[in-house]
Amino acid sequence: MKLSKRQIKDHAQIMDMVETDRRLTEDEKVFVLDHFHEGATHINSSAGAFFTPRGLARDFAIEVGEIYGSDQRCIDLCAGIGALAFAVEEKVSDLVCVELNPDYARIGRKIVPNAEWIVGSVFDLPDMGRFRWAISNPPFGNVPADGFVGEYTGAQFEYKVIETASRIADFGAFILPQQSAPFRYSGQPCFRDEETDKAARFREQTGIVMEPSCGIDTSLYRGDWKGVSPVCEIVACEFEQPKPAQAAAWDQMDSLEVVA
Repeated sequence: MKLSKRQIKDHAQIMDMVETDRRLTEDEKVFVLDHFHEGATHINSSAGAFFTPRGLARDFAIEVGEIYGSDQRCIDLCAGIGALAFAVEEKVSDLVCVELNPDYARIGRKIVPNAEWIVGSVFDLPDMGRFRWAISNPPFGNVPADGFVGEYTGAQFEYKVIETASRIADFGAFILPQQSAPFRYSGQPCFRDEETDKAARFREQTGIVMEPSCGIDTSLYRGDWKGVSPVCEIVACEFEQPKPAQAAAWDQMDSLEVVA
């Protein structure tokens, strides 16, 4: 995508900020999030990588945190330059951001310097224990997902991220293309359930149920994306938690046939 002179100037200013050794001010972070153009140096469209508008990220944060307990560990999968992480960081106890592109992660470290940043694939994570929350605005559609292993056999990258999240987190919140969600709300006159074949396939293969958000209409920010104007939905998931060893042992005993 060809950038305008204004966009080129803003991008150059952002890169100058990133090169400084000091921490950015809050205003500078906001400027970077609003004006960094993911297509300036990378062909982001081929990877389905488009960053979350800051206003949408702010609304998205309503879905995260404050379920119960003080442990609010959060992992941001496919973190980009940290728009979602920036929006939720005050609501979580500690934050891990995973981003494959090292250039994006370098900027993200300036936006959310208190997070732990991991440069690598979300499908090849080290053991970091369990998180209360997993969040993501993953690439959409049929893009490479090297290293993914799971029950889902379809092509949608976003579903592979959700299944991966289900193994490491208790709850999840995700931005998906509307056709990948099992409902229609954003940009519609009213809410309605509408599960497509591919959404049903994901649910049937993984057992993961995608619920609607608390009422966030993402179409309000459709014009704030750079280079695209997707219709999205925010889905929330409550993942099945692993059972403690004792409970698992009792379940195994219950499944054994008792011989008199």
